[in-house]
Amino acid sequence: MIIETDKGRIKGTTEERVHVFKGIPYAAPPVGDLRWRPPQEVTAWTDVRNAYTFGPACPQPVYEDSLDGSEPVGAQSEDCLYLNVWTSGVDASKLKPVMVWIHGGAFKIGASHITMFSGLPLAWKGAVVVALNYRLGNLGFFAHPALEAETGGKGPVNFGLLDQIAALEWVQRNIAAFGGDPNNVTLFGQSAGGVSVLALMASPLANGLFHKGIAQSPYAIPEHSREKAIEVGTTVATALFGLGPNATAAELRKVPAKVFSSNEMDGPDGEPIPVGGLAPVPVVDGVVLKKKIRQSFKDGEQKVLPLIIGSTSNEASVLAAFDMEPSEVLAKIVSSTGEDTAAVLQELKSLYANDPEVNPKELDSNKRFAPLLLRDMLFTMQARWISDQHSKKSSSWRYYFSYVTEADREENPYGVAHGNEVVYTMGTGDIFVGSKDVFTDNDRAMSQKAVDYWYSFANTGTPSGSVAWTKNEYGVLAPKDNTLKLDEELTVLKNFRRARLDRFILMYPILEAVLSGEAPEETEATEMGEYPGREPTLEPATPAGHS
Repeated sequence: MIIETDKGRIKGTTEERVHVFKGIPYAAPPVGDLRWRPPQEVTAWTDVRNAYTFGPACPQPVYEDSLDGSEPVGAQSEDCLYLNVWTSGVDASKLKPVMVWIHGGAFKIGASHITMFSGLPLAWKGAVVVALNYRLGNLGFFAHPALEAETGGKGPVNFGLLDQIAALEWVQRNIAAFGGDPNNVTLFGQSAGGVSVLALMASPLANGLFHKGIAQSPYAIPEHSREKAIEVGTTVATALFGLGPNATAAELRKVPAKVFSSNEMDGPDGEPIPVGGLAPVPVVDGVVLKKKIRQSFKDGEQKVLPLIIGSTSNEASVLAAFDMEPSEVLAKIVSSTGEDTAAVLQELKSLYANDPEVNPKELDSNKRFAPLLLRDMLFTMQARWISDQHSKKSSSWRYYFSYVTEADREENPYGVAHGNEVVYTMGTGDIFVGSKDVFTDNDRAMSQKAVDYWYSFANTGTPSGSVAWTKNEYGVLAPKDNTLKLDEELTVLKNFRRARLDRFILMYPILEAVLSGEAPEETEATEMGEYPGREPTLEPATPAGHS
């Protein structure tokens, strides 16, 4: 099939009844003088361009064990701003819902072409699927005094988010030619991709570019201030690039792209520093993000659109990606309360005492308790808080994914590892190299249930499936807190872990300070999203789903 885009004609392939277009450029290569600049227009072409192969991944470290459990990303290049489209056909009289996927990977690894992210199953269902690359790591999120001088300190820092916005603009201009409805676009992503969904909901630059959002496992790691980003960028330029703090912008742009694929760099004391120790995060740059994402939701400034948000039962499996040792983070959190550490630790453990998913013996060891706590403080609490805030303005549905692939249950006794739900929500269990040889009929049945919810939401704005999924409704005195537990048995839980999460919402300023390395702000509980006039319940939690 040949499609006419706004920059020229492209020819795709057909795979299992779906037309696939790979490696479509949506922005000019961000190389040379375009490094650390907003994405620019693609130069038009005259001949038919073959869209047969995926574009290269953006420069990134290569880990022996991939952070998201996927296959290696393969070829890398700074010329990486490409996207892929899957469509079952073009019928101008009946345009299909569009689902735009943003991959995760801690904003430092990943690519759109990984088989886990194939758009085939959702295209079979009836969607037009788009998956995109965006700049990662220090190419995607970087500030430095030399770059500040170029823009007078008012230019963007979130180049990776600008790439995502450029891809959404491409969708608006072109997706109808692929059979997609530009007025029915769902943005969905996992981990850093889930954070990206929330960031673009908060960004004024993405207004009108999408109409629904699905944020899978977005984490509560705070954004950098512009000042913090400059501090980090100066450290990176010195230790990784070998350039001093007075380096010029021209010198920075001459650093070979392969340097950005380094796994570690030498710190001031000569000892190696993992690049993840300076892990990239979105920046409050005053351009893409006017304020922190949570603050935008608290102030009600996010886009008014339907949202699905949730997490998995073993999110702590990803903490190594952020160079976090759970026990060390737990110790910092407890000591930062300024209260008796033993008493605080005991109180936190009491919140898990009656949880049927937790073996009481696990509470004896901080090595096991710390991942439980951080799962909830970084992920479960974030999904609950964002959902609460968003439900004040629009429809919001929350989920908790706890179905473990049958072949993985012995290896994953603590639940669904971070990212392992993606093959279910995208329906790629029989395609992804990590699961296709072990997927069972029960796994497929679970995947079909998840795909039904995700696709119906993209199609109509309301998720529907074999069990009615009740949305959340904000209320000062009687909030309707509903969570769909996605497991062998689908269940809508009322007030899921509410007492526990109330406590963690109050502790968020401490968590933010520990993760950012900055002093905690003096913030009233109500400012962090607790319900005015309602004291948080601090008694030990009752069994999951009834607290």
